[in-house]
Amino acid sequence: MSTQFLVGVDGGGTSTRARIVRVDGTLVGEGKAGASGLGQGVAQAWRNIQLAIERAALAGGLEGRSALRADHCVLGMGVAGANNALWRAQFLQANPGYTHLAVDSDVFTALLGAHQGRAGAVVIAGTGSIAHALQADGTRRISGGWGFPSGDEGSGSALGLRAVNLAQHAVDGRRASSALTDAVLSATGATPEALLQWCCKAGQFDYATLAPLVFDCEDRDPAAAHLLREAVQAMEALAWAVDPQGTLPLAVRGSIGQRLAPRLCAALQARVVLPAGDAMDGALQLCNQLRNRL
Repeated sequence: MSTQFLVGVDGGGTSTRARIVRVDGTLVGEGKAGASGLGQGVAQAWRNIQLAIERAALAGGLEGRSALRADHCVLGMGVAGANNALWRAQFLQANPGYTHLAVDSDVFTALLGAHQGRAGAVVIAGTGSIAHALQADGTRRISGGWGFPSGDEGSGSALGLRAVNLAQHAVDGRRASSALTDAVLSATGATPEALLQWCCKAGQFDYATLAPLVFDCEDRDPAAAHLLREAVQAMEALAWAVDPQGTLPLAVRGSIGQRLAPRLCAALQARVVLPAGDAMDGALQLCNQLRNRL
């Protein structure tokens, strides 16, 4: 059967979004579901991807996934963690039946969408952090993306982790309590015992939920302000690593990145551009590339 639909998916560590268009570019619908970052599990990733696609189909008046048979659609996805070869292989092995499927990292689809497939760079700081650049000759360069907890500097999960560490030090007397440590303690159960139990169960997303507290406490807590300065420096380091000559237009994405973008150094500020599109647009570009090869 001929292709009728293109499905672009943005699978991140916080949420999954899907956009369905007809082959002529007409929008059918969009849907959203929970996280599909591969670091949180392949089964969860596919479950939320399927749910986001189903919601997009229903939003467009289609009768769920049954209207998007494999021989009717091309699926393009940018998924957090797809740069990990093992996770990518496990993800593809668990494919529930899509026959025309293109998968890349969510940072690459964000890059494609932001610059409409042209040369450019992107820094993403959301639940995790990573940077990617695409040169005019097709060369790609990546920095960051090492994952939580050893990497993801400047991200929401890193900010939350650092804030929890400060709260731990305040609880056991290694530093004075402050607005940020009090806020973290309140958010994690209000007692040292509750904080310990929270830490024993918490993952990347849980730590990222604490990042807004760092922003909330910045004006009244020097420790919170210091964490945000470190996050800005981490974003700057990512941007320079993928484009050392500083010649490419730079898009900044992610909830943390967008809040911190105005604080980047002047040399980076001069290159920052508004994204032309989002990661779902980039995923749809993957669809068209694959379709042209079919």
